[in-house]
Amino acid sequence: MATIAAPPAALQPCEHARRPGGALRPPPRAWSGRRRCCQVIRATASSRGRPAATGSGQLESTTLGASAGGEDGDVIRRLQNGPDVRGVALEGEKGRAVDLTPLAVEVIGESFGEWLRDQRREREGEEGEQLRVSVGRDPRLSGSRLSAVLFAGLAKAGCAVFDMGLATTPACFMSTILPRFSYDASIMMTASHLPYTRNGLKFFTKRGGLSSVEVEGICDRAARKYVARKMGLGGGGLGMPPVVMRVDLMSAYAQHLRDIIKERVAHPTHYDTPLEGFKVIVNAGNGCGGFFAWDVLEKLGADTTGSLHLEPDGMFPNHMPNPEDATAMSLTRGAVLSRGADLGVVFDTDVDRSGVVDDAGAAINGDRLIALISAIVLAEHPGTTVVTDARAGDGLTRFIEARGGRHCLYRVGYRNVIDKGMQLNADGVETHVMMETTGHGALRENHFLDDGAYMVVKIIIEMVRMRLAGLEGGVGGLIRDLEEPAESVLLRMDIVGEPKSAKQRGIEAVEAFKKYIEEGKLSGWVLDDCGDCSVDEGCLVDNNDHPIDVDAYMYRYAAG
Repeated sequence: MATIAAPPAALQPCEHARRPGGALRPPPRAWSGRRRCCQVIRATASSRGRPAATGSGQLESTTLGASAGGEDGDVIRRLQNGPDVRGVALEGEKGRAVDLTPLAVEVIGESFGEWLRDQRREREGEEGEQLRVSVGRDPRLSGSRLSAVLFAGLAKAGCAVFDMGLATTPACFMSTILPRFSYDASIMMTASHLPYTRNGLKFFTKRGGLSSVEVEGICDRAARKYVARKMGLGGGGLGMPPVVMRVDLMSAYAQHLRDIIKERVAHPTHYDTPLEGFKVIVNAGNGCGGFFAWDVLEKLGADTTGSLHLEPDGMFPNHMPNPEDATAMSLTRGAVLSRGADLGVVFDTDVDRSGVVDDAGAAINGDRLIALISAIVLAEHPGTTVVTDARAGDGLTRFIEARGGRHCLYRVGYRNVIDKGMQLNADGVETHVMMETTGHGALRENHFLDDGAYMVVKIIIEMVRMRLAGLEGGVGGLIRDLEEPAESVLLRMDIVGEPKSAKQRGIEAVEAFKKYIEEGKLSGWVLDDCGDCSVDEGCLVDNNDHPIDVDAYMYRYAAG
């Protein structure tokens, strides 16, 4: 593989890697606040059974049509996880063999490149110029090796490849938007908060992240290629290694975030350093989030002394980078209190999720984070709708409605929540906030992108504005009246048996539990309608003109 620098973003080691420490429909029917204590039961499932996308090679698509439906092809299909691809990339997990192999990554990358080409041909009627695709990765140990074969697969599909090196998932999407880059598409190699042995792929075009159905089609195409390569047929090699352009995207992305803070704070005495006098703790968990301390906060004047685990380390030796992780939040709370900091920030590995700790040491994640962002955005956009997954509590609904907003509860899954918000906006329902209780959050003002760093930027701007206005207390005061459940427990249950049957078995289990409740075997439990936002039957049916494909089978129950 040849690597060369690509202007205008010339190849340099990233600074943060060197440093230390259509017609408008009427609004939905009337909204109600009647919901009570709720449980959400769900199983994720891809929508198999659709015609598979065709491959580019005639030999693979005609001769191997039947073979691709066998076990070898299923190896690729099982890697799909909703809108992402995830698998085991390194030995070390008990009972789990490596399935995200170099060959699997190569054929998926090639299939994504071909899908991009087909999409442009359908849209424009011709292939046009060479497609430009950027690739970023988190610090996992398997990243370098798998990136090389991903580059090769994209090059086989005729794409020009741009290597961003260590990057964040939101930055990958922004590489299709920022003027100096403006790539046609991007791939982030990450497995988010999962163990170091895992890895995966997230896909973006200029319109945002791919849907589960689109990724399913790509994986079907890749499955046929995988079978062909295993049989020694087709795609025998490039002959020449791919030429990969190395670019520094993260510096431009960090500057983008800094500019937003400076412009929106518009500090009257020190415009360029609006965070002077503020102490902020960042806990990156040894993932990709260290840049936020070095290249955003410090350059705006903030004191980040005492920040935690900023150096990338693919083994994640301290704790998993995850704003839901109790250890991550506890350590951050301790650092905030010991330093007398104004705010603590916790990122997940690839920085598409975040959580914060206020100046009093209170953890703000889950419903609390949604409430905080909702309070900020509702002050800017009165009456807006807030879309969340159905795990959110009734207290959050009352909090949003008390501020004049509307709360739409929807299917679990960050892509589902974001797609529902986009759908509501297209239907004429103003929707600015789309957040999942896991910390995934997207705003209409930010391209409907789930960006953990941007969410923190919103909070920091509000924190500075509060101080400029002479208001006492930190951002935690904005959610003081949020009612929270006495107890909240998330249970995850393993599905035993053959991996290829796991999704169907999960759906069957959910349906069986639904029947159990409908038969009155759990006194006081009733099927909730998941919120009045053009959704019926426990979040499974969209009753507007263009329903979203189902990839999460779930029901929401209210217990009196």
